[in-house]
Amino acid sequence: MLLLPSATDGQGTAITHALTSASTLCQVEPVGRWFEAFVKRRNRNASASFQELEDKKELSEESEDEELQLEEFPMLKTLDPKDWKNQDHYAVLGLGHVRYKATQRQIKAAHKAMVLKHHPDKRKAAGEPIKEGDNDYFTCITKAYEMLSDPVKRRAFNSVDPTFDNSVPSKSEAKDNFFEVFSPVFERNSRWSNKKNVPKLGDMNSSFEDVDAFYSFWYNFDSWREFSYLDEEEKEKAECRDERRWIEKQNRATRAQRKKEEMNRIRTLVDNAYSCDPRIKKFKEEEKAKKEAEKKAKAEAKRKEQEAKEKQRQAELEAARLAKEKEEEEVRQQALLAKKEKDIQKKAIKKERQKLRNSCKTWNHFSDNEAERVKMMEEVEKLCDRLELASLQCLNETLTSSTKEVGKAALEKQIEEINEQIRKEKEEAEARMRQASKNAEKSTGGSGNGSKNWSEDDLQLLIKAVNLFPAGTNSRWEVIANYMNIHSSSGVKRTAKDVIGKAKSLQKLDPHQKDDINKKAFDKFKKEHGVVPQADNATPSERFEGPCTDFTPWTTEEQKLLEQALKTYPVNTPERWEKIAEAVPGRTKKDCMKRYKVVVSVYKFRYHLFVCVCDVTTTVVVRVSITRKLSGAPGWRSRLSVRLQPGHDLAVREFEPRIRFWADGSGPGACFRFCVSLSLCPSPVHALSLSVPKINKR
Repeated sequence: MLLLPSATDGQGTAITHALTSASTLCQVEPVGRWFEAFVKRRNRNASASFQELEDKKELSEESEDEELQLEEFPMLKTLDPKDWKNQDHYAVLGLGHVRYKATQRQIKAAHKAMVLKHHPDKRKAAGEPIKEGDNDYFTCITKAYEMLSDPVKRRAFNSVDPTFDNSVPSKSEAKDNFFEVFSPVFERNSRWSNKKNVPKLGDMNSSFEDVDAFYSFWYNFDSWREFSYLDEEEKEKAECRDERRWIEKQNRATRAQRKKEEMNRIRTLVDNAYSCDPRIKKFKEEEKAKKEAEKKAKAEAKRKEQEAKEKQRQAELEAARLAKEKEEEEVRQQALLAKKEKDIQKKAIKKERQKLRNSCKTWNHFSDNEAERVKMMEEVEKLCDRLELASLQCLNETLTSSTKEVGKAALEKQIEEINEQIRKEKEEAEARMRQASKNAEKSTGGSGNGSKNWSEDDLQLLIKAVNLFPAGTNSRWEVIANYMNIHSSSGVKRTAKDVIGKAKSLQKLDPHQKDDINKKAFDKFKKEHGVVPQADNATPSERFEGPCTDFTPWTTEEQKLLEQALKTYPVNTPERWEKIAEAVPGRTKKDCMKRYKVVVSVYKFRYHLFVCVCDVTTTVVVRVSITRKLSGAPGWRSRLSVRLQPGHDLAVREFEPRIRFWADGSGPGACFRFCVSLSLCPSPVHALSLSVPKINKR
């Protein structure tokens, strides 16, 4: 609506002669070519300049379509419509020179031109012969347009373009002219890439980044090429669903195989190019030179650093050497002082021990009875071994400053305390050994013996049967089980499985388990039959002029503790004898070693005696004579003779405890000599002498 202008300054009053009409609303619809262009730009979110470019593009395509020259396919009229799959569709439409670069507009224009020229009605009007139905070659034109107008079918045909060169140059072909050979190959294969802007091969002046990007692209090449066009079976021809599925399965497998071959071809192309590329060789040489330079620089820096460290190390070593020499000198001085103190201590202990012996000797060991004096001497030696310096001094002071009765009471009190201490140590050691045995039994308790208990007699019978039927015996374990069931007195029936399990458990426990079981079996036999060692009634002559040493016979409990300790601590155990002595309370390391030698000698004699008895097949009488020599006594004084009737190795076990009993009561320093003779019964017509090693308890 327009308003009248106001009156200007200096003029009169404005007079209005008429009034405008009231404003009204009316609807106007935009139309026209310019509005249409505006709507298109708005919907496509494009500016006017973009629309101008689109218009120019359409005009250029139209001009290209107008300028497109079709190439006549000379073999067109001879094509067989039934063999359409093997024909060149681009050549049929006259686009053989354009091929995959042809646009849809060009394909449409080419089809239109071919229809106008080769349509059956046109040719019929011109008087040319026409074939009936789909047998005319015009069907090939229609099929070509059908294939190329569909993007999916066109891609399938482009993937198997018959004019495409699939060859890969060899390494020898590109040895001298690498870029001239491989550039066109990569150029034509780039058409299969799903990604645009495919990198070029470049030249000798290309940078490392460009070359690396090129080979990274081709080593990870993403190809759209597929081979569905070459399917031998068409699923549209299937008569049922199952047949269609089978055809699809066959086609998928064939396509996958061809796709794999295609990717191998591309990989071979890239590998050949990489191996022949002179730029790669140049880059490797540059990288090698760079690494060599860096290596030299690092080596130089390391050498300087090592020199500095070596100087520092030498300085530290020198300082450490001086400090060590100073420390060693201090330690040496301290060791000298400690040695002096130790020597003083030893001399003092030795002096106090001798003083204790002399005091007891002065009082005639507080007894007039010879046996009591010997026992008191042993107790005194025990005190000398176990009492400390302070206790010895206190005891000696009591003996020298008091009467005989007071001294004897003090000595007996001290002996009682020591014996009580030894008894407690024995109990603790036995408890430890029992606990160790229980743990060993728990660890091996479920190995093959089942719920059947094995007595000592059965274990001994098992060992004897294992030795009687060695490895290689036919059905060995069944024979052993049968032997045990016949000879066992327990009445428990053993199977081959039980026998195998128990034999394995015995092997795991200890290699000397058989000897231990034999000892236990003999102890049981001795208790049942009351075997008492018999000796000559003649009183043996003995001398006591030699030096007196403390000797206490070994008890059965001590012997068991020693044997168990020998099994617990094998030969390769560090400080073996110290640990064995700790396991046998009241016995020193030297006592245990002496006892071990005695036991070994007895076992050797037992073995030789067993060999002698087993070598004779006839019933014989074994006569064993033993002579004994005491320490400090000239000649062989005492004699022990035993007659045995061996039918098996029981004779050896009967004889062994007599030797032990007689040897245990002989005291230290005793030597033994054995002589064994075998005589046939009833008259002695054969004799055999055996020299057995001496048992030296010294």
